[in-house]
Amino acid sequence: MVPQAAGYSGLPGVVGSEDIKQNEKNLAVNQSWSHDSVDKAALRQSKPKTEVTSEMVRSSTMMVSDKASLLSVKKFELRDTIVKSQLVQKEDSYTSIQNFRFFVGTYNVNGQSPRGSLQPWLSHDIEPPDIYCVGFQELDLSKEAFFFNDTPKEEEWFKAVTDSLHPGAKYAKVKLIRLVGIMLLLYVKADLAPNISEVEAETVGTGIMGRMGNKGGVAIRFKFHNTGVCVVSSHLAAHTEEYERRNQDFKDICSRMQFCQADPSLPPLTINKHDVILWLGDLNYRIEELDMEKVKKLVEEKAFLALYQHDQLKRQMDEKAVFEGFTEGEISFQPTYKYDTGCDDWDTSEKCRAPAWCDRILWKGKNITQLSYRSHMALKISDHKPVSSMFEIGVKVVNEELYRKAFEEIVRSLDKMENANIPSVTLSQREFFFKDAKYMQLQVEKLTIRNGQVPCQFEFISKPDEDTYCKEWLIANPCKGFLLPDSEMTVELEMFVNKSTATNLNSGEDKLEDILVLHLDRGKDYFLSVTGNYLPSCFGSPIHTLCYMRDPIQDMSAESIRELTLMPLLVNGEAFKGEKPLDIPKELWMMVDHLYRNASQQEDLFQQPGLRSEFEHIRDCLDKGMHDTLFGSNHSVAEALLLFLESLPEPVICYEFYALCLESASNYVLGRQIISRLPECHKNVFKYLMAFLRELLKNSGKNHLDTNILASIFGGLLLHPPPGQPKPDITEKRKAQQFIHQFLLREDNFP
Repeated sequence: MVPQAAGYSGLPGVVGSEDIKQNEKNLAVNQSWSHDSVDKAALRQSKPKTEVTSEMVRSSTMMVSDKASLLSVKKFELRDTIVKSQLVQKEDSYTSIQNFRFFVGTYNVNGQSPRGSLQPWLSHDIEPPDIYCVGFQELDLSKEAFFFNDTPKEEEWFKAVTDSLHPGAKYAKVKLIRLVGIMLLLYVKADLAPNISEVEAETVGTGIMGRMGNKGGVAIRFKFHNTGVCVVSSHLAAHTEEYERRNQDFKDICSRMQFCQADPSLPPLTINKHDVILWLGDLNYRIEELDMEKVKKLVEEKAFLALYQHDQLKRQMDEKAVFEGFTEGEISFQPTYKYDTGCDDWDTSEKCRAPAWCDRILWKGKNITQLSYRSHMALKISDHKPVSSMFEIGVKVVNEELYRKAFEEIVRSLDKMENANIPSVTLSQREFFFKDAKYMQLQVEKLTIRNGQVPCQFEFISKPDEDTYCKEWLIANPCKGFLLPDSEMTVELEMFVNKSTATNLNSGEDKLEDILVLHLDRGKDYFLSVTGNYLPSCFGSPIHTLCYMRDPIQDMSAESIRELTLMPLLVNGEAFKGEKPLDIPKELWMMVDHLYRNASQQEDLFQQPGLRSEFEHIRDCLDKGMHDTLFGSNHSVAEALLLFLESLPEPVICYEFYALCLESASNYVLGRQIISRLPECHKNVFKYLMAFLRELLKNSGKNHLDTNILASIFGGLLLHPPPGQPKPDITEKRKAQQFIHQFLLREDNFP
């Protein structure tokens, strides 16, 4: 875990973030894969003279939604929730709209450090903005940043932004969030800081295996006065032909980005559960169907509207395939990508990328007016140009007197309900069946809860002697909520089998069977039956099990699969019931052979994600034994290989050797001895994979792979700590990388 800067105090024009508190805690900088942490730099530097006082901040956290609990005495458990819910419904009666100026900026900096002032971008207007939302992509392109999320560039760019904020106002930093090279900074005018509350930040990686943070999004949500705002900075998949992957990245960010609420009884907030959404970033959509010279000619003629008709993002939005409900302003500036660094010339490199509007700003919500949308050609350190937009946004501001009246009316009406009947609901159905469930393929069934005449709070609760309300492959979304009289809510039951649940479902030790208990506060319990059938998969099956399976797994009987999955790991590969095992799993051979024949020179192999639909096809081919039909891009097959290795219940290098391998990370002789002690099938797989990776390295001039990249990717898959142990820290990750690195440099025969 790498501590990130929480304050950076002492910079001109900025109030330190340690003085802006939320829920009585510092709004420290959040970093991907870690919790908020205190920073060394903050301790070194003195506090600025102008501070946002804790008294100001405490008042800011007490927004309308919280006041109900302070002004009323709870007469029963639901009272607080009812008051809050009805206050939201009556919001228009006690709020008025006031306009504030939001600056939104995005810049792909191509791994460069800042040089010179950013004021031409950040302080372009005469009037200072009230709020700054500043996003970056490709902050650091080093492998160190990619694999370990560690970079000095964060502090460099934070300081550069802080130094370049509008000189006409004093600003407080509210939050900084970073995922590898994607960063988002939020500032507010210091005198408006008391009106900021409920600040949360989250990250979603959409890179290879759906997790790596070279692509994805970071977001900050907050309340400004009484308006919920969510700002997202994202970097979507690259390359002209990959628009479907970009669409998928957007949808993944929307579905996986969830913010905890201050009230733990409330479900997490998603991006779309906000009044105002500002989305910025290198969205990577390109211009299609025009050759390079035609694009440049239209740019030279400033025929941007004609060029825009060929813009992929416009076309995908027109088809409602992405950013549904969002708006983008008219583009009246030339494409922001790709330039030779240091000047305004189009790309003259070997790849000679066509110009494109990669860098975009979109919005969603009411009372939003875009005042400007422009690029900034004066900044030349990157192959992208920064983009900015100034918005005037109508924010709901509370009138305290009108608020109190609304509050008192609600309390009076609640007093009349004190002796109301026990709550009850009607359910749309009580039995759910997931048909032909597959590995890593989401299925959703919907339950509608219709409330009666009494306000009620519902929650799925755990059964006796169980820790959670459902099995690991199931989730109810939301799992709890509140219903006013005569209202209804739809709950989605999501079934998703991953590496942690697949093995037991393959073996039959677990089944797609569960009972959900829906509990009403002060009311009765309702029981829901959830069943389904799971199609067994090579994903989640042990290596030695697959070596004994000569037939495709879905052609085998459930009894045979169970017997082979539960069989003990035989060290020397001896026959089981007279059947000699294969040297390696046939499914592994199919993927590696495909990549060897088709992808040895593929650029960005094992670093760029494939398409989910193609992974599902590859999985089905492997499970059904369709040997010659691994259709899909090289990236999809490569990602399937990584997911296969990740899903193994016992890694290629068995758990018992994990600590020994880390100890011998720089001793090849000891490392070879450890590998020689692996069970025969595991040893064969290790040797086979190392031979394949060494073949890829022979084409490094074309595929741009090197030993460090491959050792980092495969180190964490072939070698990881046993279940129950903490996740590996940076030191352990580096040792795992070192251990694999040794075998990529040598072609010795193993004993």
